[in-house]
Amino acid sequence: MNFPAKIHRDSEHLEIDIAESLRLLWKQRGIVLLFSALSTAVAVTYVLLAQPQYKVQSYIRPVASASLDTLNESGLYKLKPEDALRRVGSSMESYDVRLTFFKLNPELLAPLQVPGQTLEELFEKFNSKAFTIDAIDPKKTANLSEAIQLGVEYPAGVDGVAIANKFTDFVVKREKEKVESDLKTLIANRTEDIERKLISKKAAYDAEKDSKIAELLEKDQLKKETLQDELKALRQQLQSRRQNRIKQLDEAITIAKKLGIVTPTTPSALGDSNETRQGNMIRTEVSNQQIPLYFMGQSALEAERGTLVSRNSDDFTEPRVDEIQKELSLLTNNRQVALLRQRSNEELFLKGLGEIREELAHLKSLHIDFDQFNLVDIDKIASPPEAPIKPKKALIVGIGLMLGLLLGLMVAMVRGITLLKEQKNEA
Repeated sequence: MNFPAKIHRDSEHLEIDIAESLRLLWKQRGIVLLFSALSTAVAVTYVLLAQPQYKVQSYIRPVASASLDTLNESGLYKLKPEDALRRVGSSMESYDVRLTFFKLNPELLAPLQVPGQTLEELFEKFNSKAFTIDAIDPKKTANLSEAIQLGVEYPAGVDGVAIANKFTDFVVKREKEKVESDLKTLIANRTEDIERKLISKKAAYDAEKDSKIAELLEKDQLKKETLQDELKALRQQLQSRRQNRIKQLDEAITIAKKLGIVTPTTPSALGDSNETRQGNMIRTEVSNQQIPLYFMGQSALEAERGTLVSRNSDDFTEPRVDEIQKELSLLTNNRQVALLRQRSNEELFLKGLGEIREELAHLKSLHIDFDQFNLVDIDKIASPPEAPIKPKKALIVGIGLMLGLLLGLMVAMVRGITLLKEQKNEA
């Protein structure tokens, strides 16, 4: 039953406390204004003394596919527009590339250099905060294609626009030179490889030709020696046949002498030699047996023997001898071997020579004008900024004012409460 009365008294006491607090703060308004003024003055001083920081940006996008057709149609180097863009972005992130750029352009950092400071030390300090490289992904943004955003933050006195634009040109030119160098290396390596292949084919052809010539000559030599052996054996056979004939004639001559057969006769004629013949008579003798040689008569047999003894060669008695000599004469010169040795342009006989020459001609005629060659498209070059990005004057002054006001209120409140306690104690 007493709860409502207690709540009413607490509420009344709270209202009294708030009112008392406001009176205390109003009495201490000088302190609040003092701290606010001091804090605002510090903020304004910082804003006035702080060195302005500026930022410029440039955008790089991939080129159209047609711009790289000349390079890709070479058949040696394949580069997509997106890959070219990533190459440029990767080169921009390279510490070594940035350092090389500032070594070539030391005047760009000259305003920041202090006595005794090396360019490497100055670059290390500048590089840690100055460059930002952001890849714009069309899947995550509203852009329709990939892009690279290069940002350069720099203090007043430094030509940040020149740094951004010259660095972009430097990186793009550097990557173009690398592509050109890579392509020339590929062409040189491919040309050297094809020339080695051509030399290898020539060596294989020479070995094959020498092998074929040796095979032909060996075949001819074998045939020659076979024919010569046959000729030698045939001559020995003819000589042996002649000697045997002479021996047969010697026996026949001896028998003819004993029988008194001087001229050729027949067995029947020899039997009737002692009979008296009247008139003309024609003798016909039929026999299935060979008539012995001595019936040729001594005169004929001695004439034949003398001829055989005085004979110097028996070659004419055997037709095969002429055939062998003809074949040996034909084997004296192998026309196929002569033609193989007389070839003046042996490359014409190499297998696949047409393809090799076509590829060599293609490589030697391959030329890309890299001066007219675009690796990436610089969509937006850096331009002078309208205002510095740091310090943000209004924000800093506003924060200073708010901090001073809060600090002043706290000090005034503490001081007012302390005074109230002292007054109560005295009362």
